[in-house]
Amino acid sequence: FHYTSTSFTLTLPYLPRNTTTFKSNRTMTRTILSSIFVAALIGYCSAFAPSQSSVRETSLSMAPRFDKTSEKWITDVPEEMEGSSYGPIGTLYRAGPKPFFTRIFNPDTYDQAVLKYMAQDGCDRKEAQGNMDAFLENPQDWGFQKVSEQNGAYKKDYANANMEPKQVILTTVWGVGVVYFLASLVYNGVQDQALVGSFHRTMELLGME
Repeated sequence: FHYTSTSFTLTLPYLPRNTTTFKSNRTMTRTILSSIFVAALIGYCSAFAPSQSSVRETSLSMAPRFDKTSEKWITDVPEEMEGSSYGPIGTLYRAGPKPFFTRIFNPDTYDQAVLKYMAQDGCDRKEAQGNMDAFLENPQDWGFQKVSEQNGAYKKDYANANMEPKQVILTTVWGVGVVYFLASLVYNGVQDQALVGSFHRTMELLGME
């Protein structure tokens, strides 16, 4: 490069471009710009994603609540209403006849207890029903298990208790046998009474009584 003036001439040496350095700087620039773009995109998406606290608050707001007017536990969520989980036969398989008959003859009390447990424990209806069935079957054992869980013991799955296929088959066979025995007992008793009554009427007709 030549610079000419009236007083002097300045000649600068030719500096060749360092292509390796240029490419390295260009790559670094692209990397930085890409990082900035990704960070901005993540921040934009995070602005619209629900936070864990909001999800937790939504879950709590959907839990059963106590209505002071009716003095009952209520829920507006279909998954928490009566009939959304297993029925009385499921209770019979899981915990036996005591909670089964409670559900049959006192369904409102049973449902209120389940909703209250859901609200206090923060669980779904199936888990609440399993715990309520176990409590009705044996309150002492259920209470002991809960205290043990608070002290670090394993959490018992009452929602699926006694529902293994083999156990279900055994329970079904046992239940059919018991029903057959009771039905036979009642039938034989009725038949005996009928025979006795018929015998007495025959004796009266014959004038022997």
